[in-house]
Amino acid sequence: MKNRLNNKHTKDSYIYTYVHHKNEYDLCRMEMRSFFGFDTQLNYLISPLKVDPSRSPFMEDRLEVIYDGDTISELKEMMKDMKISASTYKVYCLNRMDLGETKKIPHPERRQVERELGLIIEGEPDLDNPEIVFGLVTINNRWYFGRHTKSVSVWREHVHKPHSYSTALNTRVARAIANIAVPEVDGIRAIDPCCGIGTVVVEALSMGIDIVGRDINPFVCVGARENIAYFNLNGTITKGPISEVSEHYDVCIIDLPYNLYTHITREEQFDIIKQARRIADKCIIVTIEDIDDLVEEVGFKITDRCITKKHLFVRQILLCE
Repeated sequence: MKNRLNNKHTKDSYIYTYVHHKNEYDLCRMEMRSFFGFDTQLNYLISPLKVDPSRSPFMEDRLEVIYDGDTISELKEMMKDMKISASTYKVYCLNRMDLGETKKIPHPERRQVERELGLIIEGEPDLDNPEIVFGLVTINNRWYFGRHTKSVSVWREHVHKPHSYSTALNTRVARAIANIAVPEVDGIRAIDPCCGIGTVVVEALSMGIDIVGRDINPFVCVGARENIAYFNLNGTITKGPISEVSEHYDVCIIDLPYNLYTHITREEQFDIIKQARRIADKCIIVTIEDIDDLVEEVGFKITDRCITKKHLFVRQILLCE
């Protein structure tokens, strides 16, 4: 798919901007592929699909394109007859950073173009608490105007949970993994059968994903329940091994235990993966070891993958179907 819109009045097109750490490049692209079916090396993406930018720990903005043109003057002409139902509004320019090869627009110039377009819109401008925010961005010498949605970093609040441990996934990674596992929420049931203190479960529940957690360690289960309750979320954590799970789920998320606090043999890893194959059609596996042979032996096929790093600690994330 080309990252350019060509028609004068673009319908059902969305522009997303991205920001991430260097070590999260691969994970961000895997999340892109899960949401949109493709990725891009650029820090913006154009798609006909509508995704809530607050779901992703990497998305900054979403612009629902109403008009696009070669110049600001062309946009002004299109906007003259535009009617809005909101009584107050503001215009926000997204070019606060380089977008691909398009360089950042300096602050005074952004303010100027925001004012120019804002004067055309009927209604009362309100920079502090507008009913509606319009967005404006230029990419590759073309201008786009539409409804703007800013990402709300809900996951930042989840960093400060009552219970945590150093080897747990960080909240950004956990949120991306939940998105890769369940890009479309409706009608999907998920399980995290080795949930630990519930980092993935908290992120999933906060996005409206139907997920249950489970762990073999009773003390960890208590911590996971308290973490969920701390953020006023409703979720279920049960105690027991994955082998005792009797229900079937659409997707299973497993952060395999590793030899830091939990000693686990390769045979035990194989059994967990085999049980995951039994209880779910799809599985996201997080591992610090090469387990491709185990995944294939149980009948899963690895359809996508990436790595994520934290200092010298490297995790593989495998999408298995």
